[in-house]
Amino acid sequence: MIQRSTLLHLRIPFFFYLMPVFLFAWSISPQPELWRVLLAFFIVHFLLYPASNGYNSYYDKDEESIGGLEDPPPVSKELLYVSLLLDGIAMLLGIFLGGWFVLGLFIYGLVSKAYSDERIRLKKYAILSWFLAGTFQGAFTFLMVYQGINQTPVEELFQARILIPAGLTTFLLMGSYPMTQVYQHAEDARRGDMTLSRLLGIRGTFIFTAIVFMSSVAGYFYYFYTYYAPFHFLLFVVCLSPGLVFFLLWFYRVLKNNSAANFRSTMRLNQLTATGMNAFFVLFWVLIH
Repeated sequence: MIQRSTLLHLRIPFFFYLMPVFLFAWSISPQPELWRVLLAFFIVHFLLYPASNGYNSYYDKDEESIGGLEDPPPVSKELLYVSLLLDGIAMLLGIFLGGWFVLGLFIYGLVSKAYSDERIRLKKYAILSWFLAGTFQGAFTFLMVYQGINQTPVEELFQARILIPAGLTTFLLMGSYPMTQVYQHAEDARRGDMTLSRLLGIRGTFIFTAIVFMSSVAGYFYYFYTYYAPFHFLLFVVCLSPGLVFFLLWFYRVLKNNSAANFRSTMRLNQLTATGMNAFFVLFWVLIH
């Protein structure tokens, strides 16, 4: 019987916040077989991501709030073993989607483990960890999913119509990533982890996110205008608007009191943004197929 603390640290519901990457790759796919889409979704969101969450939680041993878990319980060795087991199951099931997909799972797993593993701990390096997290949770996962569900030859992935949306997922994540660290400055400081949010400061994190977000929106405009229609971009903006409004109101509160940069507000922003993007990509798929 798996301990409750282990299940909590796997943070399985947290996949909802990363689901837009998968949905974007699926929405622009030609006509992949349904079983491939469902299998890839299960592997990525119920095996790969929880394995990564659990492994990092084991080495972080957080005592304060972390993404998706307000009061993390103490970790046990079981969490490490379960995380490695989930990684193994993911790669075994990934065989059905091809060798390249399995290789992608393996590489993602290595990088995600290096993030918190005490022997490497990329989390200590603000710029490097920010760049790798955005790249692997964004473009790398996008391309891995697209290749796996469509069985696309790897050389065909290097086309603008595929690379541009892959890059846009990374760009958006690079903007939002520091926001996930904005309430963790005290705990990160105790461990000696210089995250990007700590480097920027609380207000600097909000300003940085706003700049990168607006730049990425310009990129999405170019993509939808070039490959689809202006209407798709307008729908994209409408779906993101609740998150944008909340972000601005939250920033206003933070300007008056830094303590407003807390866990619950961060999770609220994540929920609004992820819900809007997930809804958009489902609607986008309906409109273009």
